[in-house]
Amino acid sequence: MRGDDQEQSQMFSYLSPEDRVPADHPLRSVRRMTDLALGRLSEQLAGLYSPLGRRSIAPEKLLRTLLLQVLYSLRSERMLMEQVNYNLLFRWFVGLSMDEPVWDATVFSKNRQRLLDGEIAQAFFSMVMEQAQGQGLLSSEHFTVDGTMLEAWASMKSYHQREDPPEKGSGTRGRMLRRDTHECKTDGEAHLYRKSNHGEFKLSYLGHVLMENRNGFPVAGAVTLATPQGEWDAAEEMIAGINGGKRRITLAGDKGYDEAKFIARLRELQVTPHIHKHESEKRRSNLDARTTRHAGYQISIKQRKRIEHIFGWLKTTALMRKLHHRGRALVEWMFTLALSAYSLVRMAKLAV
Repeated sequence: MRGDDQEQSQMFSYLSPEDRVPADHPLRSVRRMTDLALGRLSEQLAGLYSPLGRRSIAPEKLLRTLLLQVLYSLRSERMLMEQVNYNLLFRWFVGLSMDEPVWDATVFSKNRQRLLDGEIAQAFFSMVMEQAQGQGLLSSEHFTVDGTMLEAWASMKSYHQREDPPEKGSGTRGRMLRRDTHECKTDGEAHLYRKSNHGEFKLSYLGHVLMENRNGFPVAGAVTLATPQGEWDAAEEMIAGINGGKRRITLAGDKGYDEAKFIARLRELQVTPHIHKHESEKRRSNLDARTTRHAGYQISIKQRKRIEHIFGWLKTTALMRKLHHRGRALVEWMFTLALSAYSLVRMAKLAV
């Protein structure tokens, strides 16, 4: 029998969002790991708020909501809250009941500085990595480093000459460069940069990732100003934070890291540089057969390419190709949160 096309809405529902989400939905394992990480951050989150005054929206709910924005490629927080309002899956993940009202998108702007000052994204990333370490998914010996260009949320029309340029430039022997004489009025920390000699100059930051080579997890991340020295400095800082010269490890990288001072610093940190050699006649490589003759070097060169999967996910799914925030500190906060989301998705897939 043909059913009637009636549009009368029901006054009550006996099914909660928990009942409507399938038991095998991929977000279930992500939610479970997220709650475990946030539970360990409870005391740190409590320290960001005063014991007096009106109760705020739980920071755990704000962080779960921002994770959804990364996972589902929502380009704005206003669009994010629209989805949370009518999407039952989003309500379940955030922890909202069927009738609970959603908050205004400006809540993120008002709470962002508090979460930024508390370094919550970095702490959450550490808790996620502890779970991966506890499951035996991380390598402690073999790593890969690389950087990518993140286009700033700024226009070239706002890039003007400084009113008070410095007397000495940042180039070789104090040579004046364009970044010394000009600045961006929209985002003062964004610099003109290009990744290759034939690439286009864009107002950008540099995003850096240190990956372990067993399962391709990012174990450290950083955002620096777009300068040629930025990649080497960030790589050195990340590897020092992971190892600190305590044990012998390997570090793979592309030809851009084949630089004498950088390789010398790696050896001081007990790091064997498995860097892709320069094979051009114009530029001599700083690596010799003592390193490249071993089979482990070729394995690292092959595994190195997996780090591009992380950058590809960040720029497509996490919408990091064109940034939606200004200022290096905030960009790094969102970059770190996106790395946490990638790791959660990666752990969920490996658990299947």
